[in-house]
Amino acid sequence: MKNALTPGAAGNGGPFPPLFDARPTVRPAPFLPTSRAEMNRLGWDECDVVLIGGDAYVDHPSFGMALIGRLLEAAGFRVGIIAQPAWSSAEPFTALGRPRLFFGITGGAMDSMVNHYTADRRLRHDDAYTPGGVSGRRPDRAVIVYAQRCREAFRGVTIVLGGIEASLRRVAHFDIWSEKVRRSILLDAKADLLVYGNGERAILEIARRAARGEAVREMGDIRGTVTLRDRVPEGWCERDFCQLEALPAPGEATPPADPEQPEVVRLPAYEAVRDDPILYAHATRLLHQETNPLNARALVQRHGDKEVWLSPPPLPLNEADFDRVHELPYARAPHPGEGNGRIPAWEMIRFSVAIVRGCFGGCSFCAIATHEGRIVQSRSANSILREIAAIRDGTAGFTGAISDLGGPTANMWRLGCTKPQAQARCRRPSCLAPRPCPSLGTDHGPLIALYRAARAVGGVHTVAVASGVRHDLALASPDYIDELTRHHVGGTLKLAPEHTEAGPLALMLKPPITLFEQFRTRFDATARKAGKKLRLIPYFIAAHPGTTDQDMLALALWLKRNDFRLDQVQTFLPSPLTLATAMYHSGRNPLEPIRREGPEVFVAKGLRQRRLHKAFLRWHDPENWPILREALQRMGRADLIGNGPKALVPRR
Repeated sequence: MKNALTPGAAGNGGPFPPLFDARPTVRPAPFLPTSRAEMNRLGWDECDVVLIGGDAYVDHPSFGMALIGRLLEAAGFRVGIIAQPAWSSAEPFTALGRPRLFFGITGGAMDSMVNHYTADRRLRHDDAYTPGGVSGRRPDRAVIVYAQRCREAFRGVTIVLGGIEASLRRVAHFDIWSEKVRRSILLDAKADLLVYGNGERAILEIARRAARGEAVREMGDIRGTVTLRDRVPEGWCERDFCQLEALPAPGEATPPADPEQPEVVRLPAYEAVRDDPILYAHATRLLHQETNPLNARALVQRHGDKEVWLSPPPLPLNEADFDRVHELPYARAPHPGEGNGRIPAWEMIRFSVAIVRGCFGGCSFCAIATHEGRIVQSRSANSILREIAAIRDGTAGFTGAISDLGGPTANMWRLGCTKPQAQARCRRPSCLAPRPCPSLGTDHGPLIALYRAARAVGGVHTVAVASGVRHDLALASPDYIDELTRHHVGGTLKLAPEHTEAGPLALMLKPPITLFEQFRTRFDATARKAGKKLRLIPYFIAAHPGTTDQDMLALALWLKRNDFRLDQVQTFLPSPLTLATAMYHSGRNPLEPIRREGPEVFVAKGLRQRRLHKAFLRWHDPENWPILREALQRMGRADLIGNGPKALVPRR
């Protein structure tokens, strides 16, 4: 087992290693089977792998079960799917029989707790990944429940966890719904192995080695996996950072103790971070410093008498493999067994094309970088254009409008570090904050060319960009802003400045509000020249760690001055394992070395204060005026109560 880059990986001067070793040798199924009858029609007596998930089965690369299933199918494995099984008994989990290799379990495209509850822990009444949009088709903590039912159905069956719920809970993590630090979900689910991050490389290697007779629970050498061990293996150099000691700055690395020996970083034990929020923030800082796959070391964290072992993050896909993953023989439709109920998530993306994954923005509150990583992976222009043509020719209901060319961030396509040697050493949490890295490539020219080529596809009259755009990044290319505004914004464009005040923005790893204002000026001017009536929709977060009542008042006054009356607003939700969640739980800033007596971060935790912060975002809503009047009186700003132009809320 080695902690080193695979030869030929980026950072070593070449492309990342290939994902596929051969062209598929089996005929793809119209849909991956969900019943014995479908298996019989394919001539199967058993499945090699059975995937179980909390989402409806939509055979499309935007849905994780379909992507992983088709990937395994392309490698010659027989894959079945059990989507949204009833969990009151083990019987639904026996529908496809015992898999020859393993069950693959995911909670779905969202963490099941985030899917069920709002930031204020109120029950949600809809589910975009379920036919009819109805809620209640997956359990709380779905990964744990599904794993338990699989073990009840088949004694001793091998279980592999994956998806965002497992990924964000791979080590000890703060859980807002129970208000405590929970142990690694691998232990709670009693599974054999956990795959974190984008799992294509890991799941193929797991399946191939399992087919050769290797025990899945012994595959901890595979990148992007979590396993249990009794002890650190011989031959590893253990770097113990369990104490609150000085660590290198984010852009630096600790010198190796022995360059010839693989290193593993020891995180503070589960029991320690469970009982000490400051130590939890320290552990979070350690984990986030080991997320660059080009230099990350293995991590280990003691849980009782077991060691939770995290191999280094997965290497990104090269362009050819990313293309092929998206061009596998998907039916690009919901499975017929899902019925006629409208699946909102499918309706939203069925005419869209994902062109990119990952995000180098590294916002402290966002799970994307924690899950997908900070190295952006891009598809080729030819693959994107082929998918547009496939939607035109094969997706029912297409009328000529591509609803989105995007991904986590629409304008990061083909952008990234321009200095491979620097990238191989970098440990910064963000390429854009506190200021853009000088090594970051920001040329939007290829993206402009892609937009023009997409508009030129026959039978396509509109190509929208509905994914979020990083306005600070776009400012490096005024021509991109013009192209986007003139041709790819129908009525509104979403941007996420998130706040106006320097304190919260620094903890969010977001740029100053002046950059949003610069973008808005260019956007508005271009729209006027083009004769289009367009508007920006800015997103802001209430109650983010580091945000005081005074910060929210300043934001509300900015919204009023700029005539923004927001309909959709969000309160900070502490997602497991993010840097901002560590701030919320500990009152410390893991972007800096943690000290027991170090500076504290203010956190709005009480329900009333969190509602007040949200009310400031909707200062124009009469329902919020009573709580705002009370707060303004308390803050000594009664001058903002009245009917004059400078007032924030009316007197009555």
